[in-house]
Amino acid sequence: MAGLSSPQVAGAWRFRWLAPAAILIVGALAIALSSDLPANIRSGLSGAAFVLGCISVTISCRQRISTNTGRRRRAWFLLAVAGGVAALGNLYLLVVADRTGARSGASLADVALFVALLLGIAGVLNFPIAQRRATDLTRMVLDGVVIGGSILFVISITIIPQVMSGTSTLLSSRVLPLLVPVLDVVIASLTALLCLRSGPGDRPGLAMASIGFALFAISDFTFLVRNAHGGYLLGGPADLGWIAGWAMITLAIVAPDTSDNPEIEPLIEAAPIAGTILTFGSFSTAAVLSLIKSATIGAASSVLWITVLAAVTTRQILLIIDNERLRRYMELRVIERSNALRTVTQQSDLVVDSVGDGIYGVDGDGLITFINPAAARVLGYEPSQLLGREAHSAFHAIRPDGTPYAIENCYVTEAIRNAVITSAEEDVYVRADGLSVPVEVTATPLTVVGPRGQNEVRGAVVVFRDVTQRREVDRLKSEFVSMVSHELRTPLTSIRGSLGLLTGGALGQLSPAATSMARLALDSSDRLTRLIDEILDVERIESGVLTFTVARHAARELIDGAVDHLQVLAATAGVRVEIGAVAGEVNADADRVVQTLVNLVGNAIKFSPRGGLVTVRARMRGAYIEFRISDQGRGIPEDKLEAIFGRFEQVDSSDAREKGGFGLGLAISRSLVERLGGRLWAENNPDGGATFRFTLPAPTDVAEPDYLEKASRNAG
Repeated sequence: MAGLSSPQVAGAWRFRWLAPAAILIVGALAIALSSDLPANIRSGLSGAAFVLGCISVTISCRQRISTNTGRRRRAWFLLAVAGGVAALGNLYLLVVADRTGARSGASLADVALFVALLLGIAGVLNFPIAQRRATDLTRMVLDGVVIGGSILFVISITIIPQVMSGTSTLLSSRVLPLLVPVLDVVIASLTALLCLRSGPGDRPGLAMASIGFALFAISDFTFLVRNAHGGYLLGGPADLGWIAGWAMITLAIVAPDTSDNPEIEPLIEAAPIAGTILTFGSFSTAAVLSLIKSATIGAASSVLWITVLAAVTTRQILLIIDNERLRRYMELRVIERSNALRTVTQQSDLVVDSVGDGIYGVDGDGLITFINPAAARVLGYEPSQLLGREAHSAFHAIRPDGTPYAIENCYVTEAIRNAVITSAEEDVYVRADGLSVPVEVTATPLTVVGPRGQNEVRGAVVVFRDVTQRREVDRLKSEFVSMVSHELRTPLTSIRGSLGLLTGGALGQLSPAATSMARLALDSSDRLTRLIDEILDVERIESGVLTFTVARHAARELIDGAVDHLQVLAATAGVRVEIGAVAGEVNADADRVVQTLVNLVGNAIKFSPRGGLVTVRARMRGAYIEFRISDQGRGIPEDKLEAIFGRFEQVDSSDAREKGGFGLGLAISRSLVERLGGRLWAENNPDGGATFRFTLPAPTDVAEPDYLEKASRNAG
């Protein structure tokens, strides 16, 4: 009856000290009752052990009563009363037993034990069991009839004839002493069946209780046989059955709870095969004995055997009817679920097929498991031609020299291996006819919940979009911007030169008002020149015209160069620039890295308050070096952390007037970093201000070419 009420911790410590104590006590009594001690001392030890065993059951039940409600509390109360009544009966037995230790047959002790067993049966029947249908409950009752009837039938043709043929006469009646072991059999059978139908937390204790009641039955039948043939003497080793039975029941009551909450735990029946084996094992034993002792079976035993046969037959008929009903019900449920699944599948297929973007899925090995018509149409294949093929080798881009890119760096592999979501990745797919198609890809890992509740990646889903037209529009736009910018540079250079001459006094001294206007015009022309230079930088980066000289450079050397370039700006703004911990080398173009650092550190200085601090750091992070530029400014709104990397984007529209700049510096910086195989992003600091981070690949002989080729492919 473990875990039927008390909390886990309380039950655990009680069981830990009580179980060894019970084993020691039973072992000591076994030695004493088998020794040469005087009969009256051994008889007194047995009687005292009986009384103490009953009292221990009652005391243990009181703890359960205080921690339970409803049916459980009522069950423990009935068992506590049963233990008290049994204690009184055994106390009477201890007091009235004669000096020789002989126990008489029918007595007040038998009456007390009979009442205690009835109370015990009532308590067991009050324990909650798994909710079942009416046919299942009927089958459980029939199982009880078969088990109990089979055991009683075996007893009726083996033990009872010995009792009835004994030479001694029971004091008042032969019926009551026979009913006590019969009730032992009944309660042991009920407890065993309850063990199969209770919650997992209750089963260990119920199994111990069933063993305890079975020990009672064995000892009571032993008493009947010996008492019928010359009298039973208390104080012998045979008493250990009762003593061990009380010990097992006490341990069953105090055993720790193995469930989190027994009051709400789902009561799930154990494997039905266990109940079937118990039922037919008892019936088979009775059937074999009926064949062996068929000549000595009396009328009462015959009626009992017919009852058992009828119960077995009825049980099997009900089982067949119930199984047929369940089979039909399951067939209907399977049909309903299959139709529902077919409908959902058709709807999902319709949605996937109607999407204009290409969609394909891969398994854990990167093999294509499904592909929608849009994807097959863009790639120039029939869907059946791509199923089962490796996506990376089937149509992913290759190097200019015709060799494939390493599959380890593919976004599909990263999604499967590292559960990484790749968004807006630019790639080039190769059609069936050999033409290249620029695409924008999003790869998402396909995860399922594993048997232990953890997420397991079983594949990936890739969505791609043909960006040929967008690339063409971007190309035309870039060409237009480039043309306009170049056309603007020539007259702008003349204008700037002329304004420089005017402000320098080449045509004579100007009036103060004219000088002020000329200087304002010169500043505006300088600002316009910087804007044109930045626009041209963006155009060169996106068109792939911008060249890179990649080499190994110490991160410290690059940071020092950028900070030295900004010392005048920092001093003018009253901001301190500090270089923190710096480690590692990068494989990159030094000029472009310094340009990126100047943009990021310059922004940090502009947006820091006077007296603020800008910190620049660099650290190793796997195969990359991560640069961090932190300031103590106002921070960036969460909805702007990604938008600020767009062209002409600024946190506030007033920043262009107050802080200067055109909103192109971050866009240029991100493009440069990505071309060099890294990534640039921003985040807010917990204590105020913002931090810009970007990564660049560290020099590695294997990874270095793939980083650069992938960067070039993305930019192109």
